[in-house]
Amino acid sequence: MSETVFTYAAPALKFGTGASAEIGHDLTTYGARRVLLVTDPGVAATGHPARIADQLAARGLDVTTYDAVHVEPTDASLTAAIDFARDAGPFEAIVAVGGGSAIDTAKAVNLLTTNPGELMDYINAPVGKAQAPSRPLLPLVAVPTTTGTGSESTTICVLDVLALHVKTGISHPALRPTLAVVDPALTMSQPAMVTAASGMDILCHALESYTARWYADFDAKQPEQRVPYCGANPVADMWSEKALSLLAGAFRAAVRDGDDADAREQMALAATFAGLGFGNAGVHIPHANAYPIAGRVREFRPEGYPPEEPIVPHGMAVSLTAPEAFRFTFEADPQRHLRAARLLEPDADLADGPDVLPGVLARLMRDIGIPNGLAEVGYGDADVDPLVDGALKQQRLLATAPREVTGEDLAAVFRGSMEHW
Repeated sequence: MSETVFTYAAPALKFGTGASAEIGHDLTTYGARRVLLVTDPGVAATGHPARIADQLAARGLDVTTYDAVHVEPTDASLTAAIDFARDAGPFEAIVAVGGGSAIDTAKAVNLLTTNPGELMDYINAPVGKAQAPSRPLLPLVAVPTTTGTGSESTTICVLDVLALHVKTGISHPALRPTLAVVDPALTMSQPAMVTAASGMDILCHALESYTARWYADFDAKQPEQRVPYCGANPVADMWSEKALSLLAGAFRAAVRDGDDADAREQMALAATFAGLGFGNAGVHIPHANAYPIAGRVREFRPEGYPPEEPIVPHGMAVSLTAPEAFRFTFEADPQRHLRAARLLEPDADLADGPDVLPGVLARLMRDIGIPNGLAEVGYGDADVDPLVDGALKQQRLLATAPREVTGEDLAAVFRGSMEHW
């Protein structure tokens, strides 16, 4: 029997310039008095977290700040944050100010300061035990300072497990933030490459959820079997289409001129809309591939990111196999792929069929400075097998792909992604 039900959930949302000044009031409505503010050193240097902490204190809240979040969290960095919060707590609410790294760290802290056990108990199978939380979590207010990850809307916390050289996650509805506060003014300080990489995350969230397996094509589930990612559906489609339209008009402008306030606001809206879409429909091949691409990085250090460690930022890692991934998925629903291409590039020539959307993506990636394929970030043919092995561990994501995906299929996608233009 085929599925007849789809689900939709989202955090409460406050959007607009100045929205971050109202968080103190919002927290009082939750009855919170002791608050943990989670951020990273780079965001802390902008002054936004300190300003928000001062505004919370002015409302009579007792604020403790953790500002040692690791960009692209690891099991070690999350454990350090959890240990800090356990020692400094208890708290009654958590505020995350930053990109996906800060918000995901706050989700892990929220989970492990309210529930027993350790990280590996909750990390998705087969890497971890995929245990569900047994106790309620605290109110979590997510305040994104980058436009891309969508973590403020989702049920997912992403991390690198260092010993396994794999990127994985924790996924449960309880992790979804209580309130997303999206203040476009906080994104004005993003470097160009951060804007480009995080913007590609927005784009792939929208494209992957829009091209995901249709919810009614899954087998019917019992109520207790339902998961946050239910497949493409009419509500998620609406958000994804609008996000793609906004990106078409604002993405290149936001990378070219970080002081373009209109473009920044449109990117923030696109990130919010894409998050509301993929947070329910799901993502698939590009995100599954991104986990080992980021987890196995050797020497690559992009501009605009902390230089101390090699890193392939998440959005960049997602984008690097996206053209080939969508060439592979084209046959599952040609019209959907062509419509997505036209939303991103209204004058795209549709005569090239499966090559249209990959071409649109490659032109955009080239224009905004994304590396020209996996080779540019240090991978070669000898890396394909371990990259495939890492991607195959992401069965939660691959199950949402519109076509069945084998190891051979993934190997072809990786090999075809070594260079895009």
